[in-house]
Amino acid sequence: MFCQAERMKMELALISSLRSQCGLLFPHSATPISASATHLHLKELRNNRNSYIYCTKNPGCEGDQRVREQSLSKRRDLLLQAATFLVASSSLSAFNTLVARAQNEAVTEFRVYTDDVNKFKISIPSDWEIGSGEGDGVRSLIAFYPQEPSSSSNVSIMITTLGADFTTLGSFGRVDAFADNLVSGLDRSWKRPPGVKAKLIDCKSANGLYYIDYTLQNPGESMRHLSTVLGIANNGLYNRLYTITGQCVDDESEKYCAKVEKAVASFRFI
Repeated sequence: MFCQAERMKMELALISSLRSQCGLLFPHSATPISASATHLHLKELRNNRNSYIYCTKNPGCEGDQRVREQSLSKRRDLLLQAATFLVASSSLSAFNTLVARAQNEAVTEFRVYTDDVNKFKISIPSDWEIGSGEGDGVRSLIAFYPQEPSSSSNVSIMITTLGADFTTLGSFGRVDAFADNLVSGLDRSWKRPPGVKAKLIDCKSANGLYYIDYTLQNPGESMRHLSTVLGIANNGLYNRLYTITGQCVDDESEKYCAKVEKAVASFRFI
C-alpha cells in the first residue's frame, strides 16, 4: 500500500491538472391535410344530398325508392372509408419520412474518434476540429472543439502517467469524496475579493469510470458547465489516468451543451 502522503500528493497534482484543463481551450415542408376540415366537408356533402325522389306513375315506387337510397348510402359509406384510409396512409407515410430523416441526421451529426495508440474511442460532433498537445513523457492532451473561433465550448482528454500503486480509481477514494475534493479545490468564492465559484452538481461511478458534473463561474463572467469522466487503464508498461472534460458556457448552452455532454458520456476504453 502507498503512504497517505503520496496519495495526497497525487490528488493535489490531479486537481491542479484539472484546473489547468478547465481553462485550457477558449480559443421542405408540405401543408398537412386537416382531419377536421375533411370531416366537415364530407358532412356537408352528406347533408346536401337529395333525400326525396318523387314518383307518381308506379304504385311500387316507394319501395324501389328506399332500395335506391340504401344502395346510395352504402356506396357513400364505402367512399368515405376509402377517403379516410387514403388520408391516414398519407399522414403515416409523411410521419415515417420525418422519423427516417431525423434518424439519419442523428447518425451523421456525430462521428466516432478512435485512438488505437491510447486505446480509447469517443463520439464527437462531425464538424468539430481535433488538436493535440505534445506530451512531456508524463502527460499528453487531445482536444475537440467547434470551428467557430469565438466559441469557448470544447472537449479535452488528458492522459497522465500514474505510479504503480494507483491501479484503480478507488486509489483516489470514493467518487463522492473525490468529487468534493475536486470542486472544493477549484472554488475560490470564499476569498476577498471573491474568485471563481465552483459548485458540484452530480457525481456517480459506472462502467469502471467516475462521472462528475459541476459548474465554474468567474466574477462578472458567464457560468461554465463542466462534465468530467475519469478512468484508469494500463498500456502494458504502466497505469495511466484518463481525464475527459467537456465544457460549455451559458451563452452557448442551446448550441453546444447537449453535444458536449453526449461526447463526454460516450468515452470508452477499447
